Amino acid sequence: MSTRPAPAPLDALGRIRHANLPPAALYEHAIRRGEGIIVDGGPLVVRTGKHTGRSPQDKYIVDEPAIHDQVWWGGFNRPISEERYDAIRARMIAHLAEKELFVQEGFVGADPAYRRSLRAYTETAWASIFCDNLFIRPRPGELDGFAPNFTIVDAPSFRADPERDGVRSETVILVHLSRQEILIGGTEYAGEMKKGAFGILNHRLPDEGVLPMHSAVNVGAKGDVAIFFGLSGTGKTTLSADPERTLIGDDEHGWGPEGVFNFEGGCYAKTIRLSHVYEPDIYSTTRRFGTILENVVLDEATRTLDLDAETITENTRAAFPLGFISNSSDVGMAGHPSTIIFLTADAFGVLPPISRLTRDQAMYHFISGYTAKLAGTEVGVQEPSATFSLCFGAPFMPRHPAVYAEMLGERVDRHDVPVWLVNTGWTGGPYGVGHRMNIQETRNMVRAALNGALDGVETVTDPIFGVQVPLHVPGVPDAVLQPRGTWADPAAYDAQARKLAAMFVENFQRFAGSVPERIVAAGPRVG
Repeated sequence: MSTRPAPAPLDALGRIRHANLPPAALYEHAIRRGEGIIVDGGPLVVRTGKHTGRSPQDKYIVDEPAIHDQVWWGGFNRPISEERYDAIRARMIAHLAEKELFVQEGFVGADPAYRRSLRAYTETAWASIFCDNLFIRPRPGELDGFAPNFTIVDAPSFRADPERDGVRSETVILVHLSRQEILIGGTEYAGEMKKGAFGILNHRLPDEGVLPMHSAVNVGAKGDVAIFFGLSGTGKTTLSADPERTLIGDDEHGWGPEGVFNFEGGCYAKTIRLSHVYEPDIYSTTRRFGTILENVVLDEATRTLDLDAETITENTRAAFPLGFISNSSDVGMAGHPSTIIFLTADAFGVLPPISRLTRDQAMYHFISGYTAKLAGTEVGVQEPSATFSLCFGAPFMPRHPAVYAEMLGERVDRHDVPVWLVNTGWTGGPYGVGHRMNIQETRNMVRAALNGALDGVETVTDPIFGVQVPLHVPGVPDAVLQPRGTWADPAAYDAQARKLAAMFVENFQRFAGSVPERIVAAGPRVG
Protein backbone atom coordinates (compact mmCIF):
# COMPACT_ATOMS: atom_id res chain seq x y z
CA MET A 1 0.00 0.00 0.00
CA SER A 2 1.56 3.28 -1.12
CA THR A 3 1.51 6.35 1.05
CA ARG A 4 1.81 9.94 -0.04
CA PRO A 5 4.70 12.00 1.32
CA ALA A 6 3.90 14.51 4.03
CA PRO A 7 3.11 17.98 2.68
CA ALA A 8 5.96 20.46 2.64
CA PRO A 9 5.86 22.82 5.64
CA LEU A 10 4.93 26.46 5.11
CA ASP A 11 7.97 27.75 6.99
CA ALA A 12 9.52 28.80 3.69
CA LEU A 13 6.78 31.32 3.03
CA GLY A 14 8.07 34.87 3.00
CA ARG A 15 11.57 36.29 3.27
CA ILE A 16 10.07 38.97 5.55
CA ARG A 17 7.06 38.13 7.67
CA HIS A 18 5.02 40.52 9.81
CA ALA A 19 2.99 38.55 12.35
CA ASN A 20 -0.21 39.66 14.10
CA LEU A 21 0.28 43.38 13.58
CA PRO A 22 -2.57 45.63 14.78
CA PRO A 23 -4.59 47.59 12.20
CA ALA A 24 -2.70 50.85 12.79
CA ALA A 25 0.65 49.24 11.96
CA LEU A 26 -0.86 47.45 8.97
CA TYR A 27 -2.21 50.80 7.73
CA GLU A 28 1.36 52.11 7.73
CA HIS A 29 2.57 49.15 5.68
CA ALA A 30 -0.36 49.45 3.27
CA ILE A 31 0.37 53.13 2.62
CA ARG A 32 4.11 52.49 2.32
CA ARG A 33 3.40 49.81 -0.26
CA GLY A 34 0.84 51.86 -2.18
CA GLU A 35 -1.98 49.41 -1.50
CA GLY A 36 -4.75 51.89 -0.76
CA ILE A 37 -5.91 55.39 0.12
CA ILE A 38 -7.08 56.65 3.51
CA VAL A 39 -10.34 58.55 3.15
CA ASP A 40 -12.44 60.91 5.24
CA GLY A 41 -13.12 59.34 8.64
CA GLY A 42 -10.26 56.84 8.42
CA PRO A 43 -11.27 53.82 6.26
CA LEU A 44 -8.72 52.34 3.87
CA VAL A 45 -10.01 52.16 0.29
CA VAL A 46 -8.44 49.43 -1.86
CA ARG A 47 -8.86 48.06 -5.36
CA THR A 48 -9.04 44.34 -6.13
CA GLY A 49 -8.18 44.53 -9.83
CA LYS A 50 -10.11 42.50 -12.38
CA HIS A 51 -11.72 40.32 -9.72
CA THR A 52 -14.35 42.39 -7.93
CA GLY A 53 -16.30 39.34 -6.79
CA ARG A 54 -15.85 35.66 -6.07
CA SER A 55 -14.70 33.28 -8.82
CA PRO A 56 -16.71 30.10 -8.04
CA GLN A 57 -15.86 28.58 -11.42
CA ASP A 58 -12.20 28.55 -10.35
CA LYS A 59 -12.72 26.80 -7.00
CA TYR A 60 -11.62 23.18 -6.61
CA ILE A 61 -11.81 20.62 -3.82
CA VAL A 62 -9.04 18.06 -3.55
CA ASP A 63 -10.51 14.65 -4.41
CA GLU A 64 -8.92 12.39 -1.80
CA PRO A 65 -10.06 9.00 -0.50
CA ALA A 66 -10.86 10.31 2.98
CA ILE A 67 -13.58 12.69 1.76
CA HIS A 68 -14.55 11.46 -1.71
CA ASP A 69 -17.88 9.93 -0.65
CA GLN A 70 -18.77 12.91 1.57
CA VAL A 71 -18.70 15.52 -1.21
CA TRP A 72 -21.58 16.12 -3.61
CA TRP A 73 -19.46 16.39 -6.75
CA GLY A 74 -20.69 18.55 -9.57
CA GLY A 75 -21.81 22.15 -9.78
CA PHE A 76 -19.44 24.23 -7.67
CA ASN A 77 -17.71 21.18 -6.14
CA ARG A 78 -15.10 20.53 -8.80
CA PRO A 79 -12.44 17.92 -8.09
CA ILE A 80 -8.70 18.31 -8.43
CA SER A 81 -6.25 15.49 -7.79
CA GLU A 82 -3.89 15.47 -4.84
CA GLU A 83 -0.95 15.31 -7.27
CA ARG A 84 -2.01 18.50 -9.03
CA TYR A 85 -2.82 20.22 -5.75
CA ASP A 86 0.61 19.39 -4.33
CA ALA A 87 2.31 20.58 -7.52
CA ILE A 88 0.51 23.93 -7.42
CA ARG A 89 1.17 24.20 -3.68
CA ALA A 90 4.91 23.63 -4.16
CA ARG A 91 5.08 26.32 -6.87
CA MET A 92 3.11 28.75 -4.70
CA ILE A 93 5.47 28.22 -1.78
CA ALA A 94 8.44 28.83 -4.06
CA HIS A 95 6.75 31.90 -5.54
CA LEU A 96 6.25 33.42 -2.08
CA ALA A 97 9.61 32.43 -0.64
CA GLU A 98 11.30 35.79 -1.19
CA LYS A 99 8.28 38.03 -0.72
CA GLU A 100 7.24 40.25 2.17
CA LEU A 101 4.22 38.57 3.76
CA PHE A 102 1.75 39.35 6.51
CA VAL A 103 0.44 36.77 8.96
CA GLN A 104 -2.71 36.94 11.05
CA GLU A 105 -3.75 34.33 13.59
CA GLY A 106 -7.21 34.02 15.04
CA PHE A 107 -10.24 31.79 15.31
CA VAL A 108 -13.43 30.77 13.55
CA GLY A 109 -16.40 29.78 15.68
CA ALA A 110 -17.58 31.75 18.71
CA ASP A 111 -18.67 28.61 20.58
CA PRO A 112 -15.54 27.21 22.29
CA ALA A 113 -16.83 23.66 21.76
CA TYR A 114 -16.55 24.03 17.98
CA ARG A 115 -13.91 26.74 17.59
CA ARG A 116 -11.03 26.33 15.14
CA SER A 117 -7.73 28.18 15.11
CA LEU A 118 -6.66 29.81 11.87
CA ARG A 119 -3.50 31.26 10.36
CA ALA A 120 -3.64 33.40 7.21
CA TYR A 121 -0.63 34.34 5.08
CA THR A 122 -1.32 37.33 2.79
CA GLU A 123 0.75 39.23 0.25
CA THR A 124 -0.82 42.56 1.14
CA ALA A 125 -1.11 44.42 4.42
CA TRP A 126 -4.72 45.37 3.69
CA ALA A 127 -5.70 41.71 3.31
CA SER A 128 -4.18 41.09 6.75
CA ILE A 129 -6.44 43.82 8.14
CA PHE A 130 -9.34 42.07 6.40
CA CYS A 131 -8.48 38.82 8.20
CA ASP A 132 -8.10 40.61 11.52
CA ASN A 133 -11.52 42.19 10.99
CA LEU A 134 -13.43 39.14 9.74
CA PHE A 135 -12.06 36.32 11.89
CA ILE A 136 -12.31 36.22 15.68
CA ARG A 137 -9.49 38.16 17.28
CA PRO A 138 -7.43 36.34 19.93
CA ARG A 139 -7.67 37.53 23.50
CA PRO A 140 -4.56 38.10 25.62
CA GLY A 141 -2.71 34.83 26.06
CA GLU A 142 -4.63 32.91 23.38
CA LEU A 143 -1.67 33.03 20.99
CA ASP A 144 0.64 31.29 23.46
CA GLY A 145 1.55 27.97 21.88
CA PHE A 146 -0.77 28.75 18.96
CA ALA A 147 -1.19 25.93 16.42
CA PRO A 148 -3.58 26.48 13.49
CA ASN A 149 -6.29 24.04 12.51
CA PHE A 150 -6.91 26.03 9.31
CA THR A 151 -4.28 27.58 7.06
CA ILE A 152 -5.00 30.12 4.32
CA VAL A 153 -2.37 31.16 1.79
CA ASP A 154 -3.50 34.21 -0.19
CA ALA A 155 -1.20 34.84 -3.15
CA PRO A 156 -2.80 37.21 -5.70
CA SER A 157 0.44 37.52 -7.70
CA PHE A 158 0.64 33.76 -8.26
CA ARG A 159 -0.71 32.47 -11.56
CA ALA A 160 -1.79 28.92 -12.26
CA ASP A 161 -0.99 27.32 -15.62
CA PRO A 162 -4.29 25.96 -17.00
CA GLU A 163 -2.63 23.54 -19.41
CA ARG A 164 -0.20 22.10 -16.88
CA ASP A 165 -2.48 22.27 -13.82
CA GLY A 166 -5.73 21.10 -15.42
CA VAL A 167 -7.62 24.16 -14.20
CA ARG A 168 -9.86 26.67 -15.97
CA SER A 169 -7.74 29.82 -15.73
CA GLU A 170 -4.79 31.46 -14.01
CA THR A 171 -7.03 32.03 -10.98
CA VAL A 172 -7.39 29.17 -8.48
CA ILE A 173 -9.10 28.66 -5.14
CA LEU A 174 -8.01 25.25 -3.87
CA VAL A 175 -9.51 23.61 -0.78
CA HIS A 176 -7.95 20.59 0.89
CA LEU A 177 -10.63 19.43 3.33
CA SER A 178 -8.55 16.89 5.26
CA ARG A 179 -5.60 19.23 5.75
CA GLN A 180 -7.97 22.18 6.29
CA GLU A 181 -5.83 24.19 3.93
CA ILE A 182 -6.90 26.86 1.42
CA LEU A 183 -4.69 28.16 -1.39
CA ILE A 184 -5.77 31.26 -3.31
CA GLY A 185 -3.96 32.50 -6.39
CA GLY A 186 -4.61 35.06 -9.11
CA THR A 187 -7.30 37.10 -7.33
CA GLU A 188 -7.16 39.94 -4.82
CA TYR A 189 -10.83 39.65 -3.85
CA ALA A 190 -10.69 39.08 -0.09
CA GLY A 191 -14.05 37.35 0.14
CA GLU A 192 -12.40 34.17 -1.14
CA MET A 193 -10.62 33.79 2.21
CA LYS A 194 -13.70 33.95 4.42
CA LYS A 195 -15.76 31.76 2.10
CA GLY A 196 -12.95 29.20 1.92
CA ALA A 197 -12.95 28.85 5.70
CA PHE A 198 -16.76 28.69 5.67
CA GLY A 199 -16.63 25.80 3.18
CA ILE A 200 -14.35 23.73 5.41
CA LEU A 201 -16.66 24.28 8.40
CA ASN A 202 -19.64 23.32 6.23
CA HIS A 203 -17.94 20.00 5.59
CA ARG A 204 -16.74 19.31 9.13
CA LEU A 205 -19.50 20.49 11.45
CA PRO A 206 -22.40 18.22 10.39
CA ASP A 207 -20.39 15.26 11.74
CA GLU A 208 -20.26 17.13 15.07
CA GLY A 209 -24.02 17.70 15.22
CA VAL A 210 -23.88 21.34 14.07
CA LEU A 211 -25.84 22.73 11.12
CA PRO A 212 -23.66 25.28 9.28
CA MET A 213 -25.72 28.13 7.82
CA HIS A 214 -25.16 30.91 5.31
CA SER A 215 -27.22 33.27 7.41
CA ALA A 216 -27.41 36.29 9.64
CA VAL A 217 -28.65 36.03 13.24
CA ASN A 218 -30.00 38.54 15.72
CA VAL A 219 -31.77 38.35 19.07
CA GLY A 220 -34.47 40.45 20.69
CA ALA A 221 -34.68 41.85 24.21
CA LYS A 222 -36.68 38.80 25.33
CA GLY A 223 -34.07 36.38 24.03
CA ASP A 224 -36.03 35.59 20.85
CA VAL A 225 -33.54 34.53 18.19
CA ALA A 226 -34.05 35.04 14.44
CA ILE A 227 -32.12 33.44 11.58
CA PHE A 228 -31.95 35.17 8.20
CA PHE A 229 -30.96 32.88 5.32
CA GLY A 230 -30.07 34.44 1.99
CA LEU A 231 -27.44 35.01 -0.63
CA SER A 232 -25.34 38.13 -0.98
CA GLY A 233 -27.43 41.16 -1.85
CA THR A 234 -30.73 39.85 -0.49
CA GLY A 235 -30.56 41.92 2.69
CA LYS A 236 -29.04 39.65 5.35
CA THR A 237 -26.80 42.35 6.76
CA THR A 238 -29.25 45.21 6.30
CA LEU A 239 -32.22 43.46 7.92
CA SER A 240 -30.31 41.71 10.69
CA ALA A 241 -28.54 44.93 11.74
CA ASP A 242 -31.75 46.14 13.37
CA PRO A 243 -31.23 48.81 16.05
CA GLU A 244 -34.06 47.21 18.07
CA ARG A 245 -32.24 43.85 18.28
CA THR A 246 -28.74 42.57 19.11
CA LEU A 247 -26.71 41.39 16.12
CA ILE A 248 -25.00 38.01 16.57
CA GLY A 249 -23.53 38.08 13.07
CA ASP A 250 -24.38 38.86 9.46
CA ASP A 251 -23.25 35.92 7.32
CA GLU A 252 -22.03 32.59 8.72
CA HIS A 253 -23.33 30.66 11.72
CA GLY A 254 -23.72 27.24 13.24
CA TRP A 255 -26.81 25.79 14.97
CA GLY A 256 -25.69 23.29 17.56
CA PRO A 257 -27.21 21.45 20.52
CA GLU A 258 -27.15 24.55 22.74
CA GLY A 259 -28.18 27.16 20.17
CA VAL A 260 -26.61 29.30 17.46
CA PHE A 261 -23.14 30.83 17.22
CA ASN A 262 -21.27 33.09 14.85
CA PHE A 263 -18.33 31.75 12.84
CA GLU A 264 -16.81 35.21 12.38
CA GLY A 265 -15.66 38.25 14.26
CA GLY A 266 -16.68 40.82 11.67
CA CYS A 267 -18.97 41.82 8.82
CA TYR A 268 -18.42 41.97 5.05
CA ALA A 269 -21.26 44.24 4.00
CA LYS A 270 -22.27 45.49 0.59
CA THR A 271 -22.02 49.28 0.50
CA ILE A 272 -23.61 50.18 -2.82
CA ARG A 273 -26.26 52.84 -2.22
CA LEU A 274 -26.04 52.53 1.56
CA SER A 275 -28.39 54.93 3.30
CA HIS A 276 -27.57 56.76 6.51
CA VAL A 277 -31.34 56.77 7.16
CA TYR A 278 -32.22 53.10 6.57
CA GLU A 279 -28.84 51.49 7.42
CA PRO A 280 -27.26 53.91 9.89
CA ASP A 281 -24.99 51.42 11.68
CA ILE A 282 -23.51 49.94 8.51
CA TYR A 283 -23.25 53.39 6.95
CA SER A 284 -21.28 54.65 9.96
CA THR A 285 -18.59 51.97 9.40
CA THR A 286 -17.72 53.56 6.05
CA ARG A 287 -16.52 56.61 8.02
CA ARG A 288 -14.42 54.75 10.56
CA PHE A 289 -10.73 53.91 10.97
CA GLY A 290 -10.08 50.20 10.59
CA THR A 291 -12.72 49.52 7.94
CA ILE A 292 -11.49 48.14 4.64
CA LEU A 293 -13.52 49.44 1.67
CA GLU A 294 -13.19 47.36 -1.48
CA ASN A 295 -13.68 49.10 -4.83
CA VAL A 296 -15.70 52.01 -3.41
CA VAL A 297 -15.54 55.10 -5.60
CA LEU A 298 -13.96 58.21 -4.06
CA ASP A 299 -12.93 61.74 -4.92
CA GLU A 300 -9.14 61.54 -4.60
CA ALA A 301 -8.84 65.30 -4.13
CA THR A 302 -11.26 65.58 -1.20
CA ARG A 303 -10.98 61.94 -0.01
CA THR A 304 -14.77 61.67 0.21
CA LEU A 305 -16.75 58.59 -0.80
CA ASP A 306 -19.50 58.14 -3.35
CA LEU A 307 -21.41 55.09 -2.12
CA ASP A 308 -23.95 55.39 -4.94
CA ALA A 309 -21.36 55.00 -7.69
CA GLU A 310 -20.93 51.62 -9.37
CA THR A 311 -18.17 52.73 -11.75
CA ILE A 312 -15.92 49.86 -10.65
CA THR A 313 -18.51 47.31 -9.56
CA GLU A 314 -21.95 46.94 -8.04
CA ASN A 315 -20.30 44.69 -5.46
CA THR A 316 -18.59 47.37 -3.36
CA ARG A 317 -17.79 46.07 0.12
CA ALA A 318 -16.93 47.13 3.67
CA ALA A 319 -15.01 44.74 5.95
CA PHE A 320 -15.07 45.72 9.62
CA PRO A 321 -15.10 44.17 13.11
CA LEU A 322 -18.51 43.21 14.43
CA GLY A 323 -17.97 45.60 17.33
CA PHE A 324 -18.34 48.53 14.92
CA ILE A 325 -22.09 47.77 14.95
CA SER A 326 -23.40 49.50 18.07
CA ASN A 327 -25.81 46.76 19.11
CA SER A 328 -23.66 43.74 18.27
CA SER A 329 -23.13 40.80 20.59
CA ASP A 330 -19.91 40.52 22.61
CA VAL A 331 -20.11 36.73 22.81
CA GLY A 332 -21.39 35.74 19.35
CA MET A 333 -23.76 33.11 20.75
CA ALA A 334 -27.49 32.85 21.46
CA GLY A 335 -30.18 30.26 22.14
CA HIS A 336 -32.34 28.30 19.74
CA PRO A 337 -34.22 30.30 17.09
CA SER A 338 -37.86 31.24 17.47
CA THR A 339 -38.21 32.52 13.87
CA ILE A 340 -36.54 31.72 10.55
CA ILE A 341 -36.58 34.11 7.59
CA PHE A 342 -35.69 33.04 4.05
CA LEU A 343 -34.64 36.09 2.02
CA THR A 344 -34.93 36.18 -1.75
CA ALA A 345 -34.51 39.00 -4.23
CA ASP A 346 -37.03 37.93 -6.89
CA ALA A 347 -36.01 39.50 -10.20
CA PHE A 348 -39.27 38.35 -11.80
CA GLY A 349 -41.32 40.46 -9.38
CA VAL A 350 -43.93 37.76 -8.70
CA LEU A 351 -43.22 36.33 -5.24
CA PRO A 352 -45.21 37.85 -2.36
CA PRO A 353 -43.23 40.27 -0.18
CA ILE A 354 -43.87 38.00 2.83
CA SER A 355 -45.45 34.56 3.15
CA ARG A 356 -45.63 31.74 5.69
CA LEU A 357 -44.21 28.34 4.75
CA THR A 358 -45.23 24.91 5.94
CA ARG A 359 -42.48 22.64 7.19
CA ASP A 360 -42.26 20.84 3.83
CA GLN A 361 -42.36 24.11 1.90
CA ALA A 362 -39.52 25.36 4.09
CA MET A 363 -37.43 22.32 3.14
CA TYR A 364 -38.30 22.82 -0.52
CA HIS A 365 -37.28 26.46 -0.55
CA PHE A 366 -34.18 25.81 1.56
CA ILE A 367 -32.93 23.22 -0.92
CA SER A 368 -33.92 25.41 -3.89
CA GLY A 369 -32.28 28.58 -2.56
CA TYR A 370 -33.92 30.82 -5.17
CA THR A 371 -32.93 34.44 -5.56
CA ALA A 372 -31.62 36.87 -8.13
CA LYS A 373 -27.86 36.85 -8.44
CA LEU A 374 -27.14 40.54 -8.13
CA ALA A 375 -24.67 42.35 -10.33
CA GLY A 376 -21.02 42.12 -9.33
CA THR A 377 -21.32 39.46 -6.63
CA GLU A 378 -19.57 37.04 -8.97
CA VAL A 379 -17.29 37.65 -11.93
CA GLY A 380 -19.20 38.10 -15.18
CA VAL A 381 -22.59 38.92 -13.63
CA GLN A 382 -23.55 42.36 -14.93
CA GLU A 383 -27.28 42.45 -14.12
CA PRO A 384 -29.66 40.49 -11.89
CA SER A 385 -30.61 37.04 -13.15
CA ALA A 386 -32.66 34.24 -11.64
CA THR A 387 -30.59 31.56 -9.94
CA PHE A 388 -30.99 28.61 -7.59
CA SER A 389 -28.31 28.15 -4.96
CA LEU A 390 -28.91 25.13 -2.77
CA CYS A 391 -29.22 25.88 0.93
CA PHE A 392 -28.72 29.56 0.05
CA GLY A 393 -24.98 28.93 -0.33
CA ALA A 394 -24.15 26.39 -3.07
CA PRO A 395 -20.56 27.56 -3.73
CA PHE A 396 -19.55 26.75 -0.15
CA MET A 397 -21.65 23.63 0.58
CA PRO A 398 -19.50 20.53 -0.03
CA ARG A 399 -22.06 17.92 1.07
CA HIS A 400 -25.31 16.87 -0.58
CA PRO A 401 -28.04 19.46 0.13
CA ALA A 402 -30.20 16.77 1.73
CA VAL A 403 -27.65 16.55 4.57
CA TYR A 404 -28.17 20.20 5.49
CA ALA A 405 -31.92 20.15 4.77
CA GLU A 406 -32.55 17.16 7.03
CA MET A 407 -30.65 18.87 9.84
CA LEU A 408 -32.69 22.05 9.39
CA GLY A 409 -36.00 20.16 9.24
CA GLU A 410 -35.20 18.23 12.39
CA ARG A 411 -34.44 21.46 14.25
CA VAL A 412 -37.55 23.24 12.92
CA ASP A 413 -39.67 20.34 14.18
CA ARG A 414 -37.95 20.01 17.55
CA HIS A 415 -38.15 23.72 18.38
CA ASP A 416 -41.44 24.43 16.53
CA VAL A 417 -39.91 27.32 14.56
CA PRO A 418 -42.10 29.24 12.07
CA VAL A 419 -40.49 29.89 8.69
CA TRP A 420 -41.23 32.94 6.53
CA LEU A 421 -40.26 33.69 2.93
CA VAL A 422 -39.49 37.40 2.43
CA ASN A 423 -39.00 38.88 -1.05
CA THR A 424 -36.64 41.85 -0.97
CA GLY A 425 -36.56 41.99 -4.78
CA TRP A 426 -38.94 43.55 -7.25
CA THR A 427 -42.63 44.42 -7.28
CA GLY A 428 -44.93 45.95 -9.87
CA GLY A 429 -43.09 44.12 -12.63
CA PRO A 430 -39.79 42.35 -13.28
CA TYR A 431 -36.34 43.92 -13.06
CA GLY A 432 -36.25 46.82 -15.51
CA VAL A 433 -40.01 47.41 -15.32
CA GLY A 434 -40.99 47.23 -11.65
CA HIS A 435 -39.12 48.64 -8.67
CA ARG A 436 -37.25 47.28 -5.66
CA MET A 437 -39.24 46.61 -2.50
CA ASN A 438 -39.36 49.54 -0.09
CA ILE A 439 -36.77 48.80 2.60
CA GLN A 440 -38.83 50.31 5.43
CA GLU A 441 -41.87 48.26 4.47
CA THR A 442 -39.70 45.14 4.35
CA ARG A 443 -38.37 45.98 7.82
CA ASN A 444 -41.94 46.32 9.08
CA MET A 445 -42.83 42.90 7.65
CA VAL A 446 -39.82 41.26 9.26
CA ARG A 447 -40.45 42.91 12.60
CA ALA A 448 -44.09 41.80 12.49
CA ALA A 449 -42.98 38.21 11.87
CA LEU A 450 -40.50 38.37 14.74
CA ASN A 451 -42.70 40.03 17.35
CA GLY A 452 -45.74 37.83 16.79
CA ALA A 453 -47.87 40.51 15.11
CA LEU A 454 -48.68 38.06 12.31
CA ASP A 455 -49.84 35.28 14.62
CA GLY A 456 -53.47 34.60 13.73
CA VAL A 457 -53.60 37.17 10.92
CA GLU A 458 -55.88 36.12 8.07
CA THR A 459 -54.00 34.73 5.06
CA VAL A 460 -54.74 33.66 1.51
CA THR A 461 -53.07 30.84 -0.39
CA ASP A 462 -51.09 31.96 -3.41
CA PRO A 463 -52.61 29.96 -6.30
CA ILE A 464 -49.26 29.27 -7.98
CA PHE A 465 -46.66 29.15 -5.21
CA GLY A 466 -48.96 27.65 -2.56
CA VAL A 467 -47.62 29.83 0.27
CA GLN A 468 -49.76 31.60 2.86
CA VAL A 469 -49.83 35.38 2.29
CA PRO A 470 -50.99 37.67 5.14
CA LEU A 471 -53.78 40.08 4.24
CA HIS A 472 -52.57 42.68 6.73
CA VAL A 473 -49.16 43.63 8.13
CA PRO A 474 -48.68 46.60 10.48
CA GLY A 475 -46.98 49.50 8.70
CA VAL A 476 -47.44 48.05 5.20
CA PRO A 477 -50.21 49.00 2.71
CA ASP A 478 -52.46 45.99 2.11
CA ALA A 479 -52.10 46.37 -1.67
CA VAL A 480 -48.34 45.74 -1.45
CA LEU A 481 -48.87 42.26 0.00
CA GLN A 482 -50.55 40.84 -3.13
CA PRO A 483 -47.99 41.01 -5.97
CA ARG A 484 -50.48 40.40 -8.78
CA GLY A 485 -52.32 43.59 -7.90
CA THR A 486 -49.13 45.67 -8.15
CA TRP A 487 -48.72 44.87 -11.87
CA ALA A 488 -50.35 47.06 -14.51
CA ASP A 489 -51.17 43.94 -16.53
CA PRO A 490 -52.43 41.02 -14.38
CA ALA A 491 -52.18 38.61 -17.33
CA ALA A 492 -48.50 39.47 -17.68
CA TYR A 493 -48.07 38.72 -13.97
CA ASP A 494 -49.74 35.32 -14.39
CA ALA A 495 -47.43 34.42 -17.27
CA GLN A 496 -44.35 35.52 -15.37
CA ALA A 497 -45.40 33.65 -12.22
CA ARG A 498 -45.99 30.44 -14.18
CA LYS A 499 -42.61 30.89 -15.81
CA LEU A 500 -40.86 31.14 -12.44
CA ALA A 501 -42.86 28.20 -11.06
CA ALA A 502 -41.71 26.08 -14.00
CA MET A 503 -38.11 27.07 -13.24
CA PHE A 504 -38.53 25.88 -9.65
CA VAL A 505 -39.88 22.54 -10.83
CA GLU A 506 -37.17 22.06 -13.44
CA ASN A 507 -34.44 22.91 -10.93
CA PHE A 508 -35.80 20.48 -8.34
CA GLN A 509 -35.75 17.56 -10.76
CA ARG A 510 -32.05 17.07 -9.97
CA PHE A 511 -33.04 16.09 -6.42
CA ALA A 512 -35.54 13.44 -7.51
CA GLY A 513 -35.04 10.31 -5.45
CA SER A 514 -32.75 12.01 -2.93
CA VAL A 515 -35.42 13.91 -0.97
CA PRO A 516 -38.84 12.68 0.26
CA GLU A 517 -41.74 12.99 -2.19
CA ARG A 518 -43.71 15.18 0.23
CA ILE A 519 -41.01 17.84 -0.08
CA VAL A 520 -41.07 17.62 -3.88
CA ALA A 521 -44.85 18.06 -3.75
CA ALA A 522 -44.51 21.20 -1.60
CA GLY A 523 -43.19 23.22 -4.54
CA PRO A 524 -45.06 25.63 -6.82
CA ARG A 525 -47.98 24.47 -8.92
CA VAL A 526 -47.39 24.29 -12.66
CA GLY A 527 -50.19 24.19 -15.23
